[in-house]
Amino acid sequence: MNNVLVYCELEENGLAQVSLELLSKGRKLANQLGVALEAVAAGSGLEGLVEQVAPYGVDILHCGDDPALAPYTTLPHAAVVCRVVEETRPQILLVGATSTGRDLAPRVSGRLRVGLTADCTDLQIGDHTEPRTGKTFTRLLYQIRPAFGGNIIATIVNPETRPQMATVREGVMKAEIVSPQYRCQVRSLPVTEWLDDSIRQAVRVISRELQPRKVNLGAAPVIVAGGFGVGSREGFDLLQELAGVLGGEVGASRAAVDAGLAGHERQIGQTGVTVRPRLYIAVGISGAIQHSAGMDGSGQIISINTDPDAPINQLADVAIIGDFAAVIPKMIRYYREESK
Repeated sequence: MNNVLVYCELEENGLAQVSLELLSKGRKLANQLGVALEAVAAGSGLEGLVEQVAPYGVDILHCGDDPALAPYTTLPHAAVVCRVVEETRPQILLVGATSTGRDLAPRVSGRLRVGLTADCTDLQIGDHTEPRTGKTFTRLLYQIRPAFGGNIIATIVNPETRPQMATVREGVMKAEIVSPQYRCQVRSLPVTEWLDDSIRQAVRVISRELQPRKVNLGAAPVIVAGGFGVGSREGFDLLQELAGVLGGEVGASRAAVDAGLAGHERQIGQTGVTVRPRLYIAVGISGAIQHSAGMDGSGQIISINTDPDAPINQLADVAIIGDFAAVIPKMIRYYREESK
């Protein structure tokens, strides 16, 4: 067991953001374990991919370049990843918790007969002692995620089988370049030998229709998020005005989305998206763990709430106790004056 392996998901314009985040986290885990960081990518026309992954500290890139691997279909990609795992025997395998990753990871886990923890919010290295047997396992992957509807944070370990598999959502980890000159070895995979006709011809993609994201909260430098306490769509219109002044986006808690105050694509939290903006303004949000798990990595947090005991105030850098309908217009006027 001599490496940490990351599955690199490919999009139309290059490597998926979640893969860059996992490479950064994988590099840190590999440093703690004293092993190499390796990555596997499968697709067609992968020239130049090494220049994208190398700066994030990748030691070896396993590159599967074949027309059968693009666009993504389950069986060919699962076959390639399983073969790489069998040959390199990684300690840890990380996959993004995207629609592609959620399709691929369970298939790989099932074939390899190993455990899989989905939607992790943190990954750490630590030891574990089995309470029944007293046996101690060292340098395991702590797979940390909310559980029971977000009411607790569970730490899950997989002591018996390898690799230890986890999927992680976009935005949970921070993408950090190790060195622009990092040296990465490229290994070309013999995909033609690995994929027989039964795998190649099982599914044929006739056509694809790609729709751009309507809202990209993950890339927003400023987010103004509203909760159930905003009370109405008119209240969210006020949040939209503030977000426009600040050059940001509007987000929402699950309670606000369930109440029909905002669309699901704006939901932040355990069952929505995870964000790390420079500035996060939480308006009428109580701050339950289901929501805070999706935004507590923000640079600066401002809370606007009528309840001085709301949990979000403990998380905030600045807590404003008051009615948002009175506070936000003043903020809008101030920022407009300052931006002139």
